[in-house]
Amino acid sequence: MKILFVHQNFPGQFLYLAPELKKRGHDCVALTDFVNTRASEIPVLKYKHEAQVIDPAVARLGRNYIQMSDRGVTVARACLQLRQTKGYVPDVIFGHSGWGETLFLKEVWPEAKLLIYAEFYYRGRGADVGFDPEFSNPSFDQVMIAQGRAGHLGQALLHADAGLSPTEWQASTYPPSLRRMIEVIHDGVNTDTMRPDIAARFTLPDGRVVKPGDEVLTFVNRNLEPYRGYHIFMRALPAVLAARPDAQVVIVGGDEVSYGGTPKGEKGWKELILSEVRDTLDLGRVHFMGKVPYEDFTALMQVSRVHAYLTYPFVLSWSMIEAMSAGCHVVGSRTAPVEEVIKDGVNGSLVDFLDVAGWSAKLIEALADPAKFVPMRQAARQTALDRYDMHRYCMPKMVAFVEGHGPKK
Repeated sequence: MKILFVHQNFPGQFLYLAPELKKRGHDCVALTDFVNTRASEIPVLKYKHEAQVIDPAVARLGRNYIQMSDRGVTVARACLQLRQTKGYVPDVIFGHSGWGETLFLKEVWPEAKLLIYAEFYYRGRGADVGFDPEFSNPSFDQVMIAQGRAGHLGQALLHADAGLSPTEWQASTYPPSLRRMIEVIHDGVNTDTMRPDIAARFTLPDGRVVKPGDEVLTFVNRNLEPYRGYHIFMRALPAVLAARPDAQVVIVGGDEVSYGGTPKGEKGWKELILSEVRDTLDLGRVHFMGKVPYEDFTALMQVSRVHAYLTYPFVLSWSMIEAMSAGCHVVGSRTAPVEEVIKDGVNGSLVDFLDVAGWSAKLIEALADPAKFVPMRQAARQTALDRYDMHRYCMPKMVAFVEGHGPKK
């Protein structure tokens, strides 16, 4: 069948699914933003979207919907042209709802099945808003702003045939009337690649090489920012380094903003938080790697003695499950997305997100006595195999989800 993937940063969440469906004989095409230069083995079509400047004083809470629906209009017009000039009609459209791209596709192709990647539904309470009072004002205005941001997400799913979320908790952020439309299937991790390896080696910026068994503490995110607990981790580090004089800390992540707001002033989150603790850290043992190639990330997880992962009640990072798949002892934040995967004392350890002293104590304990946590590391690996293995577990379900919405034979 003909399958159209829609994602402004394709391949995004369809990185492995699209090639698998192509391999199964389906005619797969992707539609993405003109500025997206990511490589893909799937044929890619591009639309050009010029975002308009919006006066927040006039648009008020509608500003987000204006931005998302404007992109949706751009995409719909590009698709209409595709239908009129090429006669292209997909059997199934699978798009991410986060940027409004799917809003009007049923108006172009009413005969197609529209599937939505329903990653997260913004809520005024019970999720990220107001969770960390240092950076998120829990005022009623913020509650209304968050609910206003969900307008296009609700519309996208309402006009779709079905939705898919990667975790139960992320699906639960949707209102009950929409939650019934969502199937939960994780994207999966490649457990064959991300596996324990005693031969793994990772080179630090100063040329030192670390290996499994060395005292290595890791922290990984796409960007270093409060949503992923960078500030808590850095504030916990002085006590950790003082107690563990041989520990090496490896931090992976960029200095941009993926989620939440930007800090005031000229500094990004990385330097702003680092400046708080710089004078109390042995920076010769704290290694900022920036963004690294996937093979380096893999090796880093394979040599890590302890991996710290924190997140607001928000989208769960693939990297946490990848770390578990590599056999890491993951110390995670006691927040709903993490608790869905990690059971404290069974396949990892949990610490209250905001408890800086608690983080220091748990990380010190984990670094000091690795033998104690070998059963947890083994259980973490087994969790990845049993619930998140891409090829044996998740991918077959994803394929069935898409193919099940195709034309009936």
